[in-house]
Amino acid sequence: MLIAFLCALALALAVPAQAIATEDFTAEPPFGGQLPPPLEREHSLSKTPTGFDLSGRQAIAVAHTAGAVQDERGQSPSMYPIVFVRGDEWQVSYFTGPAANRTEVAVAIIDGRTGEILGAWHDEQLHDPLARGYSGAIAQKVNAPYVWLPLCLLFLVPFFDPRRPFRLLHLDLLVLLGLGVSLFFYNRAEITTSVVLTYPVLLYVLARMLWAGFFPRERDGPLIPWIPLQWIVIAAVALACARIALNIVDSHVIDIGVAGVVGADHITHGQGLYAGNFAPGLAIRGDVYAPFNYLAYVPFELIFPWNGHWSDVPAAHAAAIAFDLLTAIGLWFLGRRMRPGSDGRALGAGLAFAWLAYPFTLYTMDANANDSLIAMLLVGAMLALTSAPARGVMAALASAAKFGPAALAPLFATGTGERRWRSALVFGIFFVAVCAALVIPFLPPGGVREFYDHTLGYQAARSSPFSVWGQAPSIHFLQPVERVGAAVLAIVVALWPRRKSAAQIAALAAAVVIAVQLGATHWFYFYVVWFLPLVLAASLWAQRTPASTPAASPAARASAS
Repeated sequence: MLIAFLCALALALAVPAQAIATEDFTAEPPFGGQLPPPLEREHSLSKTPTGFDLSGRQAIAVAHTAGAVQDERGQSPSMYPIVFVRGDEWQVSYFTGPAANRTEVAVAIIDGRTGEILGAWHDEQLHDPLARGYSGAIAQKVNAPYVWLPLCLLFLVPFFDPRRPFRLLHLDLLVLLGLGVSLFFYNRAEITTSVVLTYPVLLYVLARMLWAGFFPRERDGPLIPWIPLQWIVIAAVALACARIALNIVDSHVIDIGVAGVVGADHITHGQGLYAGNFAPGLAIRGDVYAPFNYLAYVPFELIFPWNGHWSDVPAAHAAAIAFDLLTAIGLWFLGRRMRPGSDGRALGAGLAFAWLAYPFTLYTMDANANDSLIAMLLVGAMLALTSAPARGVMAALASAAKFGPAALAPLFATGTGERRWRSALVFGIFFVAVCAALVIPFLPPGGVREFYDHTLGYQAARSSPFSVWGQAPSIHFLQPVERVGAAVLAIVVALWPRRKSAAQIAALAAAVVIAVQLGATHWFYFYVVWFLPLVLAASLWAQRTPASTPAASPAARASAS
């Protein structure tokens, strides 16, 4: 009832954004639904259009002074400018090559009255607005130090034990927060630095989860050493309410959230998902996900139907809030499952609180992205460990939403190791049946091939500056090696250890997810929430109060869970 009330409140209060009189790059795709002004070629460089104070020739002179243009001239000395009227602005685009086959290499936007340079880009920033470092364009106020830093502190404080300052849990949590350093440089449009700083975090967490999965060890010391558990519960509820309020009053729906709602609208109106012309009038490519991603938005789109205007997408707000809160609630129940008694209550409260306090979960929620849907479904799969059919369904739903979780199918198929091959067979039947039931009805006229071209094929072929593969093309030969390694890891962890506890499965699942992400050409901060619940479950479970029963064997813990 609480979830229903909070989602209804979000839906009721989500109001259309006010029209913006002048162009705002942070309100344009992929950040928002305000389409950029149309371009009109200006052939007369001496002409000053109505409402302008600068001629085309003067705009070119100003554009030449832009840093991005000067940097590109060093790389493309033969580039030449072409001038366009862009609303009440000049756009000076720089090209190389002959007119019939020219390539745009830089652009500068000039205010038509003041001559101010509003924006200038080249290299990856030219064609990828995500790389331009617009302040607060994604998740708005969440990026502000007065929001981000208190959340970091909240994430750490309940679990800090001053009597054991060097316990491993402290390091795990600090490394997870260390990803914020990468985000700091991303927000400053220093993409190379941000990418470089991402990989130490991912590699540490990968190694840590492999160790926790293969060589589990419990450590003495209460999970929440000095704060009363009731306070943690109250703080978690307060955080949840504050997150909802912030989403309502200060968040944009980025393109992937809009895609979910548009896809749900297609489904409710009996239209195809992969037949092309996914969202007429919107500059997004939205048909790149598997069908369950769009089906998950159907309940929200039915309550608040898609009206064709990106500036007003309350269904996306409600979906993001629901996915986030359901993940937190699922973690509460997961903690209760993983440990009995008071330790289970502390673990459940700690997991839910950690999810709600971690800044990147709020970052994802306030972008109204769809990635918390994967987190929710993977927590559901963990809750269903004792039932092969149930975990088969949950794993299939995750795989039929964003493909990547399919790498976890072997691990969840063998589960805790009880009746391994029988459980794997039952899991496989339900997994395949659910995937087929979700995908086949939505196949386009071209069948599986066209479905692949729209989804996995498109994603595999896209370029991106947000990974080491995009930043260093010279090492592309290693990318297939990494991907094969991730596939091998997915098989290995399904077979060894033969008997696994729930905590081991969480750790190994997190490792597989990270390994898959490391091979992706496009990586973004939203993807952290895919593995975060699993990492938290494995790391926080390892702490036990000294009075707890000594650690049982993995087989005993598996049967208890």
